[in-house]
Amino acid sequence: MNVNDAQTSSTTMKKGGYYSLSTAGAKDVIDGAGDLVIRAIEALLQSGDREELFTIADMGCADGGTSLSMIHWAVAAFRQHAPQRPIRLVYEEQPKNDYNALIQNVRAIQPDGSSLATMPEVYLCVVPISFYEQVLPAGTLNLCFSATAMHWLRSKPCNISNHVQAVGAQGNELKAFAEQGRKDWEHILLCRATELAKEGKMVIVNFCRDEAGQYLGNTGSANMFNLFAKIWQNFVREGIITADEFARMTLPQYYHTVEEFKAPFAAPDGVAYQAGLRLEHIETRVVKCPYAARFQSGEWDASTFAHFYIPTLRSWTENTFFSALSESRPAKEREAIIERYYNTYQTIVASEPEQHGMDYVHAYMLIQKL
Repeated sequence: MNVNDAQTSSTTMKKGGYYSLSTAGAKDVIDGAGDLVIRAIEALLQSGDREELFTIADMGCADGGTSLSMIHWAVAAFRQHAPQRPIRLVYEEQPKNDYNALIQNVRAIQPDGSSLATMPEVYLCVVPISFYEQVLPAGTLNLCFSATAMHWLRSKPCNISNHVQAVGAQGNELKAFAEQGRKDWEHILLCRATELAKEGKMVIVNFCRDEAGQYLGNTGSANMFNLFAKIWQNFVREGIITADEFARMTLPQYYHTVEEFKAPFAAPDGVAYQAGLRLEHIETRVVKCPYAARFQSGEWDASTFAHFYIPTLRSWTENTFFSALSESRPAKEREAIIERYYNTYQTIVASEPEQHGMDYVHAYMLIQKL
């Protein structure tokens, strides 16, 4: 798979605002980063930064809905210190993103009556380009934010023999994903180092494998990725899909450990360190699955939980899985296989709901450019 395949074909989110509507947990993750964002803004303003235009970028923004509250908080915090200073808000996503939904979301009127589209001296920009490229002119970015995005790789180094994600890889396959993850993390940091102004900040919130070995969907109950693979493997045995199609189901993702995130910042040889970046803060957090929480509280029964839970899994896996099915199959046949797959997952969840939930496991990072 080449770079364009990884960044557009198999990683594009479902359209029509589906991502934000189906990923309440992703919003919880971003809202939890508000403390770091406010901290970064206050530090920038106290540092003596007096350039006229202040640029904030949301990279890997999807349809913009999950980060909207946090962006409003950031603008409000900035306005407390600089009431008249112009702000440029840059929303970056890959070219095949659902930009209609993005524009509708960022222009939406909030409960307090505010809207980014009508705020004085706030200028909205949309950039249809991968964050694996330089998004902004050198030295012009004051604050970069990105959440739940930079685990997507530029390319898939190989297929995984008996799984669909690197958390289930072993041997040389795991090494290949780890190496691709290392190179891609370094590349992302170097792109941002070029864009950031002096003393500019980054708040990066990325999926990780934490100190206890936990990762997305693997925090003590059923392992979500193992179940992804098991259902597809059963489909191979039943003759619904071929072994070749299963091999192509591999998600082009890698979840770093804290130590892997830190490595490029290590003095004196780390590539990020040499580019003038410093890792000021890193911690891991687990954000509970909001859908499982509603079942556990008694608000939802098992069937309701399963009904609302599956779309959050589907929002970021379906395009990869659909793209893996042979194009020799009619489109309706491929669509039917996909529906059968997620219906199978939903039936399993409904039958044993206490075993399921997609808890989010992230590394929260604050980075500065010297």
